[in-house]
Amino acid sequence: MVLSFKHAITISVFTLGFFARGALSDNPINAGFPYGSQKVRGVNLGGWLVLEPWITPSLFDNTGNTNIVDEWTFGQLQDRNTARNTLVNHWNTWITQSDFAAIAGAGLNHVRIPIGYWAWDVSAGEPYIQGQLPYLDKAIGWAKQYGLKVIIDLHGAPGSQNGFDNSGHRVSFPQWQASQSNIDRTSAIIKKLASTYAGQSDVVTMIAPLNEPAGFYGDQVLTPLRQYWYDSYGNIRFPYGTSQQGNTVVLLHDAFQPLSYWNGFQTPPQWQGVAMDTHIYQMFSQDEVSRTNQQHINAACAYGSSLSSFDLWTVVGEWTPAATDCAKYLNGRGVGARYDGTRSGSTRVGSCSGLTGSASSFSASYKTFLRQYWEAQTITYEKGAGWIQWTWKAENADEWSYQAGLANGWIPQNPTSRQYPNICG
Repeated sequence: MVLSFKHAITISVFTLGFFARGALSDNPINAGFPYGSQKVRGVNLGGWLVLEPWITPSLFDNTGNTNIVDEWTFGQLQDRNTARNTLVNHWNTWITQSDFAAIAGAGLNHVRIPIGYWAWDVSAGEPYIQGQLPYLDKAIGWAKQYGLKVIIDLHGAPGSQNGFDNSGHRVSFPQWQASQSNIDRTSAIIKKLASTYAGQSDVVTMIAPLNEPAGFYGDQVLTPLRQYWYDSYGNIRFPYGTSQQGNTVVLLHDAFQPLSYWNGFQTPPQWQGVAMDTHIYQMFSQDEVSRTNQQHINAACAYGSSLSSFDLWTVVGEWTPAATDCAKYLNGRGVGARYDGTRSGSTRVGSCSGLTGSASSFSASYKTFLRQYWEAQTITYEKGAGWIQWTWKAENADEWSYQAGLANGWIPQNPTSRQYPNICG
């Protein structure tokens, strides 16, 4: 069922009455995780089912073609069989059952799995290579085995919802919102996703219908996005095509707006089972990379009040103990870093040496900072509904890697263990 409040004709008479009576409040969601009373502590499986050049730079460098900058061009600008074989090998090896065992062993309770629309739907002329869905199902099976909850996150939408390489297609301006066909294709995928996993809501507890839509472009994105959020609510919360509700939570993204922008949006009692995802990074502007270590910590601590007071369950679905944009290709393949001044238009803050790459190059004082910053963030984000770090592993950016943090001591084996319990004062 697609609940479209713009085109009321698509809502059944029964459903209109159902909403008018506020009947949703009589049927509170029976989510597969006690959101709001138990904290989300999780990790993203980034760079697996959606390629990101900075997470696996070797996949891009090995093509020998500097114009291959995202998953779109990965399929478009090299031999098709080569691309397919590379992807299949990557899917088979980047994340395996042992990763799920290690994630559970680290005391985490959630994994967020980014996946692109092209796993379901490739239209004429789109160069994407399919084959991701069996791996998603394997992941859900492993999560169930190890007691982890899964958030399926639609990370890329037709036309790109933000223009970032992590949407699958790096473009100068997002086109998702410019075409009703793009939006309709996305809604159809969410509808299929929700119906496919409705019976596994004890494991697949949340569906995020769109990652990081570019709300910073204003109403040209935010107006169609709000409508899409309404439609996604209908698709995810009513996955059976009837008035029967499911138990899957809808995880909306704040579209880079302050949480206050969304005050009162899809809140109880009229709406049930909605949570908000906010992403907190401190390296994607000149001001942010210029902060001292203490200023980074102070900025993280300052999020506490907005997270604790917002009117939906609020999960910080992406964040990192990294404080610079030094990781190779972080800003895009062929794009430099603000921190060391190699990005066009930036002002050099310092050298990236010893701040990215292998942890073996990290000083003791840098590792201490990573631990302090990690604790400041997790303490603060648990004033909301919890957190999901980006990301579990990276080829050559240990400062971003949960796995590397565990191995090198700046992330504790028990995520509630604190060396700096009063770091936020």
